[in-house]
Amino acid sequence: MECDRVTTLEPDGDNAIAVALGILGDEWNLWILRHAVQGAQRYGDWMGQGAISNSVLSSRLANLTEKGLFERVQYAQRPDRYEYVLTRRGAGVWTLLLSMWAWEQVWAPTSSPPLPEMRHLTCGELFSPMLICRECGKAVDVHDVVADLGPSGVWSRSVPASIARRRSAKAKQPSQMLAHTMELLGDRWSAAILGALFLGAHRFGEFSERTSAPPTMVADRLARFVRLGAVDTVPNPARPDWVSYRLTGKGLAFFPVVVFMITWGQRWFHAPEGPALIFTHRGTGHEFRPRLACDRCRVELTSGGVSIEPVVESEHE
Repeated sequence: MECDRVTTLEPDGDNAIAVALGILGDEWNLWILRHAVQGAQRYGDWMGQGAISNSVLSSRLANLTEKGLFERVQYAQRPDRYEYVLTRRGAGVWTLLLSMWAWEQVWAPTSSPPLPEMRHLTCGELFSPMLICRECGKAVDVHDVVADLGPSGVWSRSVPASIARRRSAKAKQPSQMLAHTMELLGDRWSAAILGALFLGAHRFGEFSERTSAPPTMVADRLARFVRLGAVDTVPNPARPDWVSYRLTGKGLAFFPVVVFMITWGQRWFHAPEGPALIFTHRGTGHEFRPRLACDRCRVELTSGGVSIEPVVESEHE
């Protein structure tokens, strides 16, 4: 299948991080992919879920197909009808979606409608996915991984040209199942500043310098992150009018989402100069390649081994 081959990017153009954020930092794309992972293939499958308009669904499916996440396959004639089948590239987002759901379950437990639960078919238990290292099988968190800039890891190449615009409160939008996630990833500046935080930026000037974001944008996004509880401000003893910005426990716990998004992007979109980021498992020296395991039985998860089960509303009343 042609769209299951790696895409080579333009020299000195957007790197894999920018491409991944442009695709996966869009709420409607994530909504479509979430239902696709659960079996949606035909136009009516998505329209039957409500919320989405014909124009939005058509444009997003066309874009996701062009980017290689779906293959458009004809299944009927007179009239011609097509279905959208996930490619290996598209199916590969399941680890990212599970990580997002798991993070929201812990850090945004009052979501409405309630987040789906995850059942591991191997052990039969409801579970939370656990980030592990493919090489050694050990559980890891953000403190166990070192991220170094690679040959294409220039900041100007890592910020997508755009992600879908934030909508007004009146605009039709997906179920807010991933509301906190989209505050962190939902536009180009949020995503860029989040990346800067994980790579060690703390001062206001560092965010402006690394991301090239206008100061007003930096101030707005940092304020949003603080309100969300993902970032804290720390006074500067030498300059009482200055503060530093640090990821909180909530912000640091978002690491699996970040690492799976970047890993997915670098798996399928190759810059000719080399990767944008290189992950190393601290203390072992080997390349860190993330995987997910069941926190109950510790067995590595597979996409076909997880059942996504809607929460029964009465259980939460």
